[in-house]
Amino acid sequence: MQFIKSLIFYLLFYFVVIVVLIIAIPTLIMPKKFTLLFGKFLANLIILVLKVTLNVKVFFHGIENLKKTEKFFVASAHQSLLETFILQSPLDFPIFILKKELLKIPIFGWQLKKIGSISIDRNKITKDNLGFSDQIKKHTNNSNRPIIIFPQATRVDVLDRSPFKKGVKRIYEELNIYCQPVALNSGSVWPKNGKLKSNKILTVSILDPISPGMNSDEFINVLEKNIYNEIDKLV
Repeated sequence: MQFIKSLIFYLLFYFVVIVVLIIAIPTLIMPKKFTLLFGKFLANLIILVLKVTLNVKVFFHGIENLKKTEKFFVASAHQSLLETFILQSPLDFPIFILKKELLKIPIFGWQLKKIGSISIDRNKITKDNLGFSDQIKKHTNNSNRPIIIFPQATRVDVLDRSPFKKGVKRIYEELNIYCQPVALNSGSVWPKNGKLKSNKILTVSILDPISPGMNSDEFINVLEKNIYNEIDKLV
């Protein structure tokens, strides 16, 4: 039975993603906001697919913690492909930092470029990589859209408690804005190297924001502690 549920999920998931991307092609020559609206629409469709196929319910806790009048960036746990979609539901058109290879995918990559995604080559030290914080500052100065970063750098097991990468400290220092921590348990539903699970609760916890001005070492310790402590409650 689980095999059948998983098969139906995969078929519906990729069907929905492909169809929405194709329908959204005309937005490539339209104002950016139209492409962004399709992203939020797709996020809510994925949440529906999870519920219908796997009986997985998605809950967002702590939405009231989001800063309404201040700029902020999001530092989120990363356990699954799911959060790259569903985080677009509670957030106002976030900007993702992603692998450069994704921009080369036809249609999908074009739309990622259209919405202002920031790409980085994780396997090389390049001039573009060294200046990527300048790209982030430019986006932050010119837009109220929050930037999402994954301090773990890649998808990890829901029980993984590896130290966060130091890049998040640099971003916190240079942007000098609030950091919005996000904890989740998506790895309990769709783990990186495991089988899909059904009849689960997928919780996205938006934690108390961290104010700017903290020592960068203290900041990353607080960020890591807050996110991992919350994940411990969710698994």
